[in-house]
Amino acid sequence: MSPSVVPLRSRRPRALEFFAGIGLARMGLEAAGFEVAWANDYEPDKKALYTAQYGDEGHFVLGDIARVQPADLPSGAALSWASSPCTDLSLAGNRAGLDGNQSGTFWHWIRLLDGLAERPSVVVLENVVGLATSHGGDDLTAAIRALNGLGYSVDVLAIDARRFLPQSRPRLFVVGALNPPADDPMANPELRPEWLSWVFADKTLTTHRATLPTPPVPLTAGLGTLIEKMPDDDERWWDEQRTEAFLSSLSPIQWDRVTRLRRGRRVVYRTAYRRTRAGVAVWEVRADDISGCLRTARGGSSKQAVVRAGRGKVQVRWMTPVEYARLMGAGDYDLSAARTNQALFGFGDAVAVPAVAWLAENYLMPLVQGRLASEDHAGILYG
Repeated sequence: MSPSVVPLRSRRPRALEFFAGIGLARMGLEAAGFEVAWANDYEPDKKALYTAQYGDEGHFVLGDIARVQPADLPSGAALSWASSPCTDLSLAGNRAGLDGNQSGTFWHWIRLLDGLAERPSVVVLENVVGLATSHGGDDLTAAIRALNGLGYSVDVLAIDARRFLPQSRPRLFVVGALNPPADDPMANPELRPEWLSWVFADKTLTTHRATLPTPPVPLTAGLGTLIEKMPDDDERWWDEQRTEAFLSSLSPIQWDRVTRLRRGRRVVYRTAYRRTRAGVAVWEVRADDISGCLRTARGGSSKQAVVRAGRGKVQVRWMTPVEYARLMGAGDYDLSAARTNQALFGFGDAVAVPAVAWLAENYLMPLVQGRLASEDHAGILYG
């Protein structure tokens, strides 16, 4: 190779992956052309999955982010991604907000950004949509103010993984830019719904709304195509007694739904969650060919079950790690050495790959490359 030729990998903008989990954000970022140069998480089980997928590259730092110092981070990163823990912000959690023991780690991310001699030109905070209403919006306001204090103008988008996958999984993406595009109040209302309008109406916050391509419309079907096929006598199907207990817990509406499916001429798949209604544990089956939001056992949520019905028969079992991976857009993820609960927790606590890839390709990479910067900001880095 000639000394004047720069290797392709070195031309890729570098990203820092905070709260990396099992690396699904990395999968989406790298699909759009980024190189993840550093990653961090505090859970050994997640690191084990991350390492199995990507290899032991040496840049995954296992441990509490509170112990990380700015000098520990590689220089020259163009992007900092943070999927901070959502336990204190989720509707299923205790709603302690950014002051919670886990979601409060957000402030260590801010501390590290503040301590960098050269800050990334783009930062992303990904979280549950509950961040927009946590403490009456005060938590999201505090997050935006913190980023404003570091010089970032902020955009806020709501993207449901259902636009790319047959899984209902809405997430909030807070995008900060040192060189933001011009604000377009009419841009992409499907990504900035009415319940986010207060963010941009608050004149004490520095915000912008970038004009982006129209994302795919939400899917209305497709779960059945991602289900792991297995024979009727596979041991993972529940036995007759357990299946009868499942059916007997259904409400009259739910019973009618499953009965119609059972009588159908073709076999279909649905997902089901166990809920507590009036103090009683019951099962609820979705009516559509879409998965409910994959979750972890923390925060009061339970695992998701798969119902196969048709031709006079009903079978039920837990959803498998393979199905979790497919429904997160990570179908080729290496699960060869993963324990079942380890995999379910890792995927249920992650961000959907194609949602990240779409955002990175259409927004983050153009921001990093200066292709979206307004005339007022373009001269800062590119003039």
